[in-house]
Amino acid sequence: MSTEPSGLAVVIAVVDDDAFVRDALEDLIASFGHRVRTFHSAEDFLQSGTIEQTACLITDLQMAGMSGLDLQQRLLDNGHGTPVIFLTAFPEERPRAVALNRGALAFLSKPFEEVELISCLDRALKAAREQQNKVVTPPGPHP
Repeated sequence: MSTEPSGLAVVIAVVDDDAFVRDALEDLIASFGHRVRTFHSAEDFLQSGTIEQTACLITDLQMAGMSGLDLQQRLLDNGHGTPVIFLTAFPEERPRAVALNRGALAFLSKPFEEVELISCLDRALKAAREQQNKVVTPPGPHP
């Protein structure tokens, strides 16, 4: 299971309205030793109490209800800089540009190669650790 220096387990959150995709991603990510939580909607994720422990969010772009872009914006509006990886079966340039301009780490088209997702996930976890170190490390000289 993944842990941060604080000893807290980190969570990879997967939000997708397709149960097959959720299950496949959960199995893949868990096979690398990460703790995974899956959600069938953005609203469920937001209400889960998992946001603070989420080291990376992998979300579908188009879902019933709140879209992946709306979820990303909600997190940003609430001060959560959680690294986001978008997945989509509809790779259009405009949503891709919006997601990346807001700081998404990746915008992958379904179907994607597992190695591509894992590479993105590794980058996301590194970014999450760096973000946590910025918050944890007090300013000023250090012995």
